[in-house]
Amino acid sequence: MSLFPFRLPNRRTRLKLLHWGIIPFFIWFIFADPDALRRLGPGWFQLHSINGLIFVTLALLWTVSHLCRGLASRPGPKLPPRARALHPMLHKSLIWGLFCVALTGFGLGLTSAVMLRAGGFLPIAPPLDLPEAHRVVSWVHVYQFYVLALIALLHAGFHIWRHIHLRDNALRIMAPKALHRFL
Repeated sequence: MSLFPFRLPNRRTRLKLLHWGIIPFFIWFIFADPDALRRLGPGWFQLHSINGLIFVTLALLWTVSHLCRGLASRPGPKLPPRARALHPMLHKSLIWGLFCVALTGFGLGLTSAVMLRAGGFLPIAPPLDLPEAHRVVSWVHVYQFYVLALIALLHAGFHIWRHIHLRDNALRIMAPKALHRFL
């Protein structure tokens, strides 16, 4: 008798869920301004904090998956040599970039003057009250995230190029089956 009465989906299905699950949070953080959310009221900033906790959890799950099993895909046979070299670099940049954004988020909590709580309940780190370090970590965290957003756009563009130009069905690999008829 198994410990779990159900079977977990296979790795590719789990990665698809992770991939598509993190995108809405990624978009939220591209456009959400914490200062503007604070002015809108505590509920909005609480939502931002909860989104951050979910985003970091998904990012760390993705990093652990990569550390345990490596990349789930290989460059396709139709890829030219330069694109073949770019494929793993883009994927690893995304995975490690997500991890680094989570790490600098921890740094924000560590250098803060007050106890920051992810989701409003989970302490991020013991506050050391280092205002100058907090300013630097905050700057790194923001710009690091936007560099990661640029890498994500390059990643999406790469796979759209593969799908359209090489006709290798690159988008079908990660798209939910419901969308396959449109691809």
